[in-house]
Amino acid sequence: MNTPRDPVDAIIEQWASVRPDLDTAAMEVFGRIYRLSRAVGDRTEKAYAPFGISRGEFDVLATLRRADAPYTLSPRQLSATLMMTTGGMTGRLDKLERAGLLRRSPDPHDRRGLQVTLTDEGLRLIDRAVGAGLAVQTEALSSLDDEQAGQLADLLRQLLAGSTG
Repeated sequence: MNTPRDPVDAIIEQWASVRPDLDTAAMEVFGRIYRLSRAVGDRTEKAYAPFGISRGEFDVLATLRRADAPYTLSPRQLSATLMMTTGGMTGRLDKLERAGLLRRSPDPHDRRGLQVTLTDEGLRLIDRAVGAGLAVQTEALSSLDDEQAGQLADLLRQLLAGSTG
């Protein structure tokens, strides 16, 4: 298979020219992961735009949707799942609540706590938006066959497991 050159190849060649002592193997991998993440992320963001949501807002709605009926989590659970501060989460929740996509209510089990729940409108929107985002991601994988995509997923899972904790 003749793989086309990409911008990372040029960067690696430049480093080899000025610093031949460097082992740039990691840069070849992570440079491509970063560029791929940015490119597909930008296209995914555009896929969410017709729904009036950003990628970050999609993440909140999708997290609630994955929680299954009644699609309710605490702000703390949302923040932990999305690796965000509670302050950052508040801004997203405010916007999504104003748009009628979720509602906040007192937690019946904790007088100081809140619950965040998808509204019917939020549920309909996230079910459509997740399909649009997956279409973009599936298209990005179209240059790989199913076996290659599976191998890539396995390798990235292994890399991620070794990079966290």
